[in-house]
Amino acid sequence: MSEPLLELVQVGFMYPGKTVPVLSGLNFRLEASERIGLYGPNGSGKTTLLHVIMGLLPPQAGAVRHKGRVMTTERDFREVRRSIGMLLQNADDQIIYPTVLDDVAFGPLNRGLSRGAARELAEQTLAMLGLAGFGDRLAHRLSGGEKKLVSLAGVLAMEPEALLLDEPTGGLDPDTRNRLVDILAHLAKPMIVISHDWDFLAQVTDTYYSIQSGQLIRNPDFILHRHVHGHPMGDHEHHHH
Repeated sequence: MSEPLLELVQVGFMYPGKTVPVLSGLNFRLEASERIGLYGPNGSGKTTLLHVIMGLLPPQAGAVRHKGRVMTTERDFREVRRSIGMLLQNADDQIIYPTVLDDVAFGPLNRGLSRGAARELAEQTLAMLGLAGFGDRLAHRLSGGEKKLVSLAGVLAMEPEALLLDEPTGGLDPDTRNRLVDILAHLAKPMIVISHDWDFLAQVTDTYYSIQSGQLIRNPDFILHRHVHGHPMGDHEHHHH
């Protein structure tokens, strides 16, 4: 069997000044085609888990493996960040450049593409997200939903092997949210998606976990659980693929 793209082995993490670890003895594998939904209350460790995977927070115990290799140094984690794209909760933390095209082209340029090729890739990625013609727009003038899509364009332009998405629907209007569902449903990439939006998770992911007492717990009854909760807009047909 080939090595999983990502594996966490007995990972522990505790924030300074706290007495209870947020992650404790956590084990997890992300296989090549998995689409994982991660839900649960704020403070349960969901974002922390993504930050540990990306090397933004060093685990105090256990190991992060990428394609079978244990990642320890900053150089190792730079390799992880090239391979795995992460969408942060707040788009303002992710957008660096004043204009949209420069921002989206930044990753490909960093990866060694020529300026022309990077800009072309940025334009293609923006068009795929329904943002054709946005290249010259000023990022700080965009709506919250547009900023989120521009951040996602920046992540996708890196052509990552996998995606980590932290509350991707936060602040999106229904139309933009539906566009995001469509985009993610058609992306053939493994992903971990954190969301409080049950319907969204059910539309874009197919395996569901929560973090309880510092460990990842798989929930095979997620869909049933979700139906019991009902839908905020009242009852309507659900289709499960």
